[in-house]
Amino acid sequence: MIKYGHVRKPTVVKAYICVFVSLTVKAVHLELVTDLTSDAFIACLKRFISRRGLPSLIWSDNGTNFVGAARELKDLYQFLQMQSTQENVSHYLSVKKITWKFIPQHAPHFGGIWEAAVKSTKTHLRRILGDVKLTYEELSTLLTQIEACLNSRPLIPLPNDDDGIEALTPGHFLIGKPLTALPEVTPTGYTSLLKRWQLCKSLLRHFWKRWSLENISNLDALTNGGTPLETFNLVI
Repeated sequence: MIKYGHVRKPTVVKAYICVFVSLTVKAVHLELVTDLTSDAFIACLKRFISRRGLPSLIWSDNGTNFVGAARELKDLYQFLQMQSTQENVSHYLSVKKITWKFIPQHAPHFGGIWEAAVKSTKTHLRRILGDVKLTYEELSTLLTQIEACLNSRPLIPLPNDDDGIEALTPGHFLIGKPLTALPEVTPTGYTSLLKRWQLCKSLLRHFWKRWSLENISNLDALTNGGTPLETFNLVI
């Protein structure tokens, strides 16, 4: 849920996060979408293509996997099943020469790669946001920083001996070097009357702390021959 404006009683509306995951290098791209319309979804695709390049193939979940799920997923199911949505999106993708394929019906496990990214983003985002309502600009900024955090994770287990070799991350494939994803320094004089941007910084630090602790424990488990936790599916 996001709000419009900084007035005392702003209008609160539902928004959605579109998660793109590279099936080659496991890089994550997050886009904030304001509503479930074909125009909004195509605009989201345009922003992704403009920043990440033109893909030749897009895999996505099948709408039937949302049947019997929570209410917000039923809305997504209805959106995907609309003929106007399929026609508009298919026409745009055909012009761009992009093939759009769906995983088999009632088989969400076929999308394990992006499901792991969705889980990692949604779980921690819900924990750190709680009932806080951000504006579109604030949430979009926070998602971009969270995206940098996720793209700073190592793709392979780190060696036991520190030989100075830099861990390979999805960020290396995006910009040729590690992403600057470390949170900013905690502001002094922390009070309940923080400005909105200070609140966003605080949320990012909270996300980084939760996510990094889980990721480090998974790396240690895999390096020491143990069984990694489920969240490590995002890494390998």
